[in-house]
Amino acid sequence: MKMVKMATVLALAFGSMVAAETLSGRDIVQKVKDRPDGDTRSSELSMTLINKGGSKRERKISSFAMDVGKDTKQIMFFRYPNDVKGTGFLTVDYDDISKDDDKWLYLPAMKKTRRISGKSSKTDYFMGSDFTYDDVGERNVDEDTHTLLREEKVDGVDCWVVESVPKKSDEIFSKKVMWIRKDCLIAAKVEYYDKLGKLHRFLKVEKVAQVDGFWAIAKMSMENVQTNHKTILEFNDLKFNIPLDAKTFTVPRLERGL
Repeated sequence: MKMVKMATVLALAFGSMVAAETLSGRDIVQKVKDRPDGDTRSSELSMTLINKGGSKRERKISSFAMDVGKDTKQIMFFRYPNDVKGTGFLTVDYDDISKDDDKWLYLPAMKKTRRISGKSSKTDYFMGSDFTYDDVGERNVDEDTHTLLREEKVDGVDCWVVESVPKKSDEIFSKKVMWIRKDCLIAAKVEYYDKLGKLHRFLKVEKVAQVDGFWAIAKMSMENVQTNHKTILEFNDLKFNIPLDAKTFTVPRLERGL
């Protein structure tokens, strides 16, 4: 009987090893995208911009998001300081890879809403930060070819190391390498390489939190290593599955502000 039990345990262990070995890079990135985060979300963001001289600029943002089927809508309102107060950003990320995501930026000083084109969203930086407009939204899994390179630890946490190469040439990066935590399916760090294959930007997730049973990023930084400019984002007052009206995610609501 003990031999039978031992054989069963070994078979289960071997089966788990095989399953882990056969997990592809795309499988892992899909798991990240499918990580539960509720049907709606909100947070209060603190954005700190740091130039190469060490000078800092602070910004405060309110963010709301809603999943509609497999699509995601997000709206952000700048609250501080006065020179950006009232600025709003609305994005609709489509799961259909054949559809370009919709992005609008409202500038209160001009009382004008500007639609962000597909190309601009991939190469232009969001409100002076080190994140592109594309970084702010959700990327479709099949926009890139994903390869599992290896497994290693980051700060003692087991991670998959996945390389993602864009299928189109209009991206700001030629490839990115992600260290994805196995415990919470959040990237611990990401390296972005430019068209010449040199390191361009470095993303570091400095803190994760579990709120209402959902894992989320609590603090992260993006550094442009070529310009020595850095952006720190802190996510406060995280809420999940809160009541949100679909009308919140419209251009008229964007222009009306908070």
